[in-house]
Amino acid sequence: MGCMSKILPLAVAVFLSFCAPLFARNVVVTVSDADLEIPLEGAVIRSWDGLEYVCDEGGRAVVAVPDDRQVVIRIAYPGYENGRLLIAVMGDEFSCALRLGGIMENRELVIEASSPEASEARSGRSIAISGENLSRTAEIGFIEDVMTSIKLLPGVGYSGMFDAQPSIRGGFPGDLMAALDGFYIENPYHWGGAYSIFVPQMVESARLSHGVFSSRYGHTISGLLEIVTREPSPTETQFDLGVSTSETNLGLSFPLGGKGGIMAMGKVTYWDPFVALAKLIAKGVPELEMINSVTTAPYIRDFSITGNYRFSTDLELTATGFFGSDGVGAEYHNEYERRSAERTVDLIFDWMNYRAFGIAGLTWSPRRDMVFRGSAGAGLYETDMIADISLELPRAPGYMPPSLIPSDDPEEEPESPVFWDYLSSMNFNGEMTNKTITYQGRADFDWEFREGFIFAAGAQELYSQWIETENFHRSFKWHTPLPPNSGFDFEPDYPPLNVKNQGLSSSVYSLLEYLSPGQKFGAELGLRVDHFYFIGRDFTIQTIPVLNPRINLDFGILKNRGSIDALTLTVGTGLFSSMNDAVSSIDISNNIDDFELKPNRSWTSIVGTKIDFAAKFSFNIEVYYKHVFDRAYRVSNIYTGADPDNPFDDIRDIGYLFNGDGRIIGFDFILQKLESRFWDGWLSYSYTWAQYRDPNTVPEPIPPGVDKDVYPEMGNNWYYPSFHRYHNINLVLNFKPSQSFNIATRFGFATGTPKDDKNNERIGFSWPVDVKFSFFRFNPRGKVNTEIYLGIENLQALVYDAIWIARVNGYTGEEEPSEYKPVYDLPIPMVSFGFKWRY
Repeated sequence: MGCMSKILPLAVAVFLSFCAPLFARNVVVTVSDADLEIPLEGAVIRSWDGLEYVCDEGGRAVVAVPDDRQVVIRIAYPGYENGRLLIAVMGDEFSCALRLGGIMENRELVIEASSPEASEARSGRSIAISGENLSRTAEIGFIEDVMTSIKLLPGVGYSGMFDAQPSIRGGFPGDLMAALDGFYIENPYHWGGAYSIFVPQMVESARLSHGVFSSRYGHTISGLLEIVTREPSPTETQFDLGVSTSETNLGLSFPLGGKGGIMAMGKVTYWDPFVALAKLIAKGVPELEMINSVTTAPYIRDFSITGNYRFSTDLELTATGFFGSDGVGAEYHNEYERRSAERTVDLIFDWMNYRAFGIAGLTWSPRRDMVFRGSAGAGLYETDMIADISLELPRAPGYMPPSLIPSDDPEEEPESPVFWDYLSSMNFNGEMTNKTITYQGRADFDWEFREGFIFAAGAQELYSQWIETENFHRSFKWHTPLPPNSGFDFEPDYPPLNVKNQGLSSSVYSLLEYLSPGQKFGAELGLRVDHFYFIGRDFTIQTIPVLNPRINLDFGILKNRGSIDALTLTVGTGLFSSMNDAVSSIDISNNIDDFELKPNRSWTSIVGTKIDFAAKFSFNIEVYYKHVFDRAYRVSNIYTGADPDNPFDDIRDIGYLFNGDGRIIGFDFILQKLESRFWDGWLSYSYTWAQYRDPNTVPEPIPPGVDKDVYPEMGNNWYYPSFHRYHNINLVLNFKPSQSFNIATRFGFATGTPKDDKNNERIGFSWPVDVKFSFFRFNPRGKVNTEIYLGIENLQALVYDAIWIARVNGYTGEEEPSEYKPVYDLPIPMVSFGFKWRY
C-alpha cells in the first residue's frame, strides 16, 4: 500500500503531461508590414511553449495554442521591431503589423519600441531575464524581489538570502549601478541593501550588463542593471492582486482611448505577526535570539505609477513616479568575550529610509531610420537614525594622546614615552540624517544612415547634492594603572557635523554599429567622455575628463549547420569610470587639490562564445580580465613616525586617496534550456579570482608597543576582499507536468568568503536549495488568471549543521590545513505562500 501511495501521484502527473497537448487548438497568425501592408514571408513566430514557426509567402503560420487560457507569442523579422501578440481564448485568426521603427499597436499587438540593447541578451555584453523566468524565480520568499532572479545569473557572486547587493565579476557590491527606463537610481534598496525596490509585477525585463557594454551607459566599473517597466494596456483595464506570507501587492491599469494607459502599483509588508512568531520560536535557539531585540518590526511601503501616451505612431510620451519607505527599530543587549576580555553592548536605535523619484521621457521618430529620445527626472533618498549605543570594555587596551591625560599639576608635562592605559567604556547617543538629491537629464539620437550601419550619439547630465548632518554626544571612561590617577572621564568636544556637498557629472558619447548581411560580422565602436566637478562648502574641486573607448567585434562562425543553429564569437575591450560614493563627504580639511580627485576606473577585456542548438538549448561562455585603478579609499588615524618621542601626537587623518587598484580574472558560463512545454531552466557557473590593494593603508613604522596584528595585512600587499568567492553555481529547473501545475527548483553552491582581514581562513561553503510549487487556473469567460504558490527557501538548513572551513593563504590562494567548525547562514528553512489574481 505504501508503494502504491508513492507511485499513484507520479502516474497521474505523467498521464496529465502526455494528455496536455490534447487540450490545444490551432490558430492562424498573419504578419505584415505596417506601412506597405505586404506579407512578411520568413517572419519567425516563437510560441508560448518555445516552438518556432516560419511564415509562408502569404505571411501566415499555423500555431498551436492552449484552448483554456490566453498566451503571448513573440514575432521577429530582420530589420523590424520585435512584436508580442496576445492570443485570446476566443478566435481562430490573428494578425499583426511590424514596422522598421517607432511604435505600432492594435487590440492584440504591442510592438516593443525599447531602446537599443533592451530586447535580448548579447554575448560579451549582457544577459537578460524576463517573462516566466523572472516571475518563477523572483516571486518567492517573504519579499518578492527582482534581485532574487539576478543573483542566479552567471558572473554574480552569492550574497545570501538577505543581501541584494552582490559582487559582479569580482567588483565591490557598491559598484553595481541601477537604471530604471534609462534613469540612474541612487541606492535602490530597502533595509540597508537587504532587498531592492524592484517589484517583479512592475518589471517587464531586467538586464545585467557586466561585459563590455555600450557607451550609451556609464557610472559603473563593474555592472549595470537595466530595468524596463511594464507598459499599461492601451485597450483593456487590468487588475492585479498578490497576497503572500508577509506582503501585499496591488496593481491597477486602465487605457487612455487606445493610445496609451496608466498603471498604478502599491506594496505593503506586515511583518509584525512574523516577528511575534519568531520570538516564540527563538526560545532556546541561540542563533535566533537576536530577533528578541526587535522593537519595531521591519516594514516596507511602496507606491509607483507609470503611464504612456502615443500622440502618433512616431511620437510617444512616457512617465514614471515612485515613492517608498522602510524602517526598523531595535533594542539590543549582548555579552561576549574577545581577546580574553568580557564585553557588553547595549544598542537602542530607530532607522527610517525614504526615497522618491520621477521620470518623464519623449520618443520621436521623424523618419523610419531615425529616433530621438529625451528624458529628465529628479530623485530623493534620505536616511534618518536615532541611536543610543553603550559599550562596556573592561580593561580593553587603548591609547590616549599625552595632551588629554589629566594631571594634578596643570603645568606638568606628561611623561614620555606615553604609558599604556585601558578604555573602560564609551557611549554615543544622538541622531543622524543622510540625504541625497539628484536631478538628471539625457538626450539620445540613433540614425541608421545605411543598411546595417547605425550611428548614435548623446549627452547626459547628473547633478547630485549630498547633505549629511550628525549630532552625537560621545563620552569615554578610562582606567590607568599608573599614578596619580586610577581613572577619569573624557568627553571630547565634537561639533555637530553638517556637510553639504554637490557634484556635477557630465557625459557625452558617440558610437558606430555595423551588422553585415546574414549576421556574419558585427562591430560596435564607441567613445564615452565623463567629467566630474565637485562643489563643497567654501571650496571646489576640478577633475580631468576621462576617456572611455569601447569596442566589440562579433563573428558568425556557423549557422544552420547540423544540430547547431548558430555559433558566434565575441571579443571586446573597453574602459569604464564611476565616482566613488565615499567622496560625497569630502571636507575642505581633506586638502584635496584640483585634478587630484579621480573617478574609479576599470579596463575590461572579454572573449565570449555562444552556441544556439536546434534542440532549444543555448550555451554561452565568457572569459574576462579586469584591471581596476584610481580607486578611492579613505585612511584615518595613521601614525606617521615623524616624532618618535611623542608618537600619539603624531597620529593624523590622511583622508582620501585615489591610488587603489585591483586585478580580476575569471570566466562564467550558462547552459540554458529555452522555454518549452514540459521543462526548462539553466545551469550557471562562475569562477572569480579577485585581489585588491590599498597602498597607503598600513602605517609604517608601527607605533611603539602596538601589536602588528592589530592592523590588517594589506597596504602594499594584495588581498582578497571580504565578499570574494572563488566558485558560484546555480541550477534552476522548472518542471511542468501539466498546464495548471509548475514546480520550480533552485540548487546553488558557493565557496566561502575570507574570514578576516588576514585572508588565511575562509568561512564554509553555502549550498542554498529552494523549491516553489505553483498552481494555475484560468477562466476564459471572465479573463481571470489565478495562481497559488508554496515556496520553501533555505531547505538545506534541515541537514546543514557543521561545514568545512579551509585555511587559505591570502596571497597565494593555496589551501592549508583545515578544521570543522559550525557555521550558520540561516538555521531554519523559510516557508512562504502566495495568492495572485489577475484580470
